[in-house]
Amino acid sequence: MGLPADLVLEDGSLNEALILKREVLYKGMNGRFVERFFLSPTISYIFKPLTNNDQLGKEVWIHDHILPQFPAIYPKIISHKICDDPELNWMILEDLGTLTHEFNDKSGLEVIKWMAWWHSLPIEKISDVPCTALKPKFAEIIADVCTIKDEFLYQLPILGLDKESMERVYWLLEKNKLPDRKVLSHGDLHVGNFSLVENKIKILDWEHTHLNLPYWDLYHVIDMSHPLFPKRVTHQHREQLLKEYVDKVTFKLDSGLFMREYYLFSAVFSIWMIALIKKDLQASTLKWPEEQLNRQLRETIESLKQCAEALV
Repeated sequence: MGLPADLVLEDGSLNEALILKREVLYKGMNGRFVERFFLSPTISYIFKPLTNNDQLGKEVWIHDHILPQFPAIYPKIISHKICDDPELNWMILEDLGTLTHEFNDKSGLEVIKWMAWWHSLPIEKISDVPCTALKPKFAEIIADVCTIKDEFLYQLPILGLDKESMERVYWLLEKNKLPDRKVLSHGDLHVGNFSLVENKIKILDWEHTHLNLPYWDLYHVIDMSHPLFPKRVTHQHREQLLKEYVDKVTFKLDSGLFMREYYLFSAVFSIWMIALIKKDLQASTLKWPEEQLNRQLRETIESLKQCAEALV
C-alpha cells in the first residue's frame, strides 16, 4: 500500500483527515514529537519530524549511503522531506511494533554482535561520514574531566567513591593514551535506541552516526545511563560483552589490553557524566524528573566504581 500524496501537509504536520489513530512515542530535544499513526486498524507507520535541529538531513543521508550495506536491523525510511526550514523536515518510517527497551543478557549480546560487525567495516570505503557526535569529542571530555579534578575529588565522600581508586583513574589518564583507531559508530546507542523484536535486534535513530573510537558505542551500550531506561550492569556481564566484542571484530585486538583501555575510557566518561547529571539536578528547570536523574546518577556512580576497580 502506497502512502497518500497529501499525508503530510505543507506545514510539516500529519493530515488529520487521513489518520485513524495516533500515539506519541517520545519528545525530541527541540520539543517535537515522534508518533505512531494508523491509516487503518492494521496499517501503521512512524512519523518522525526533525527532533534535533543540528541533525538536519543526516538520518536520511545515513539511510541512503551507509545502511544499505547493513542487514535488516534498522527501520526503513518510507518517505521524507528535507529543506532549509527545520520545522518542515520529516520522515515516515516502517513501524516495528511496540518496542521494549531492556538491557539484559540477550539484548546486550545481540547489540554487541552487530556492533562488532559494523565496527569491522573498512572506513576507507565509506566517504563523507561525519566525524562529530551528539556529545563532545572524547578529547574534549578528557579536558573537562581534568579541569574539574579538584572539585570532583572533593565530592567523593558524598558520591560514595573511594579516593585512591579515583586518583588512580586520573593517574592512568595522564600516563596512557588510548589508541586512535576509528570505526563507524552509531553514536547514540543507549538502551532506548535498541530493542528485541520477535527475538531479533533492531537498532534505531542512526542520525548521530559518525567515525569514533570503538569504546564510544561500547560505553553507550554497556555503561551509559539514561533517565528513561533503568539499567543494572555487573562486572561479570560487562566482561562477557567485552569478550564477545573482541571475539567478533575482524581486526586483531589484545583482549586484556583492550578491556583495560575500555575500563579507563568508561571511568573517564562516567566522571564527565556525573558532572553533567549533577548540573541537570541543580538547574532551575529540570530536563527530567528529579527521581529519574537521581537514579541515573546512582547507576553512573556504580559503573564508575566497577570500572575503576577493574583498573587495579
